[in-house]
Order: sequence, then C-alpha cells, then structure tokens
Amino acid sequence: MRFETKAIHAGRQVDPVTGAVTTPIHLSTTYERSADGSYTDGFMYSRGDNPNRRSLEECLTALEQGHDCVTFSSGMAAISAIMEVLPEDKPRRIILPDDMYFGVLTLLEETDLGKSFDITAVDMTNLDQLRQAVESKATGIVWIETPSNPQIKVTDIAEVVKIAEKAGAVTVVDNTTATPVLQNPLLLGADFSLHSVTKYIGGHSDLLLGAVVAKEDSPMLNRLRTWQHAKGAVPSSFDCWLALRGVQSLSARMSVHCSNAKVIAEFLSQHEKVEAVHYPGLPSHPGHSIAAEQMSDFGGLMSFQVKGNDSDALQIANTVKIFTQATSLGGTHSYIEHRASVEQELTKAPANLLRLSIGLENVKDLTEDLEWALSEI
Repeated sequence: MRFETKAIHAGRQVDPVTGAVTTPIHLSTTYERSADGSYTDGFMYSRGDNPNRRSLEECLTALEQGHDCVTFSSGMAAISAIMEVLPEDKPRRIILPDDMYFGVLTLLEETDLGKSFDITAVDMTNLDQLRQAVESKATGIVWIETPSNPQIKVTDIAEVVKIAEKAGAVTVVDNTTATPVLQNPLLLGADFSLHSVTKYIGGHSDLLLGAVVAKEDSPMLNRLRTWQHAKGAVPSSFDCWLALRGVQSLSARMSVHCSNAKVIAEFLSQHEKVEAVHYPGLPSHPGHSIAAEQMSDFGGLMSFQVKGNDSDALQIANTVKIFTQATSLGGTHSYIEHRASVEQELTKAPANLLRLSIGLENVKDLTEDLEWALSEI
C-alpha cells in the first residue's frame, strides 16, 4: 500500500460488532477474563495496552516503514524514555545538535536525567565537527533533529548514521517537523524515528502524544515497551483516537503546509525589512541540496530574522491578526513566536528571529498579514 492508503487503513478494520467504519473509542480501563483466565486479544488493563493505542502504533509503524512503535503521553515522555532505556553496555554520552528543540535542552538542564549523561552539543550540519566529537570519547546516542527547530538547520541523516554506526552509537531522529510524509529516517539507516504526534500527525492542536518507531527488533525496543508499561506514561484512548483521525489527512495537509510555506518564504526573502529567511525550500538555504535529496518536500516550519532587534521582532508578533502568537506547530492555524523571549537565558535563537508554523489558511491572507506587520516597524 502507498502512504495515503496506509494512513487510512493501517491498524484499522471495520468494527466486527457494529460494522462501524470509523474505529470506536475504547475508554474501558479493564477487560474481562475468559473462562480459562486468558484475555480476549491480550487486553487486560489499559495502562498495558488498549485497542486505540494498538491501532495507532500499527499505523505509525506502517507509515515509518519500521518494525514496531511505542507511544507515550507526550513527545517529551517519548524523548525521556528513549534516553532512559539506553542499554547499560552503551556509554552514557549523548551528542545532540546545537539547535535542538528547547524541550530537550530543558530536560537535560533541569532534571536528574541530564546528570546521568555526558552531554555534548555540536553543529550537526558540520560532519567534521561531529566526527571529531564522536571520536574524542565513547558515545551512546547520536541525536538528530532535521529540519531543526527553530533555526531550521538540515542534517544529512545517512552520513550522520555512518559516523554513529562506526562508533557503535544508537541514532535517534526527531522526525516531528518533517513527518513520515516528507522524510523516512529509518530507510536512511537511523535506529529510531521519534515524533511529537501532538504536532503535524495529530494536526489540529487538540491532543498530546509522543511516539518512537524502531527500525528493527532490539533490546532497546523491548526496554521501551517495558518503560511505557511500568512507568505508565501512556497516551489516553481518546488522544490515540484523535491521532488516528488526524493522520488520515496528513498527506493532504502537508501538501498545503508545504505549498503555503514556499510562497511565504519567497515573499519574506524579498522583503526589505527581512534580514534572513531560514527555510530549506529556498535555494539559498545552506541545507537545500541535502533536504532536496532526503525529503520529498520542505515542510511547513520556517523562521526569519527581521532587520532590527528583539523589540522589532516582538512588535511583528504582536501586530499580526491572522497568525496566532502561540507555542507549538503543525496545526491548521498559522502560529508566530519569538523564541528568544520564550527560551530566555537558555536560548540559542537570535534575538531578532521569529518562528512561523504555516497553517492551512489562504496563503494570500497570510502574506498580507505579514506585510502589514512588517510595515509597522
């Protein structure tokens, strides 16, 4: 089956009791034993497994062309889990991108998890720098985020995987911004592909859910499943159902996200009050050729730097009418956010940078909204 067909059919079947085409929501926390003490379809207690969760995990596995998927109550729960289940025979060192998602930085800086690892941040777009970091000390995980958030850097997944494999390190790719519509990290050799399903896969800013898809069976995958069950960071039945609903339109939505983003990136790149536009679909982007090779399109996330300071950037965010000044990305609405003021002293974002998550509105309305806001500074 091709992607669009998998997104609608994988992990689902017509309900055998009612004939319902849409997967029912199973809210029960517990399940009846059979006369011999066994459980129908293996469901015992919803923390261990649930029909909606199982359907979603099967669907995401199919879309990523992986071996299996483990879902969690949030993207950060998924990130925490994959770090915690690193096998004991692997070095307790993680190499991360210098432009990593801020939540990962917060996790490692402000919780005990970070204390158990040696953390090294490098520019993942510089393979020589990465190679030097990997060779300088034994490494357990090489963490990839591409396109990155919020500076939209593009990392060559296949080349990074080669470097990591040589060192015996596990490779994890945060595939949230690209989605399996545009990019398949597992086919490029990565061990795990991670998603904040909250974003594009759910697609409507109405659920909280994370997922890890494994390339193959492994002790680390088995530990992930144990961690999910034992620690209880599981997604709700309703959120799984919402994600299954959302993923059906993922391919169609991504087409509009991408086409709208391209128009806006070109508009901003020609604007006299814009210093720089970070979008891999622009030939001027330093990662354009790599993105064109490993992605089928360039996504709906971008950032740009105004010609001015943080006050000018904030003024734009406060002036727009159609863009919503809000955290997150991947929804139907277009969002704008000044990341430096959100991330404060830990930020890596330039003070004049604004992140845009391009939604599904009419692109002319979006460009006119930005034009109006830019004219006010």
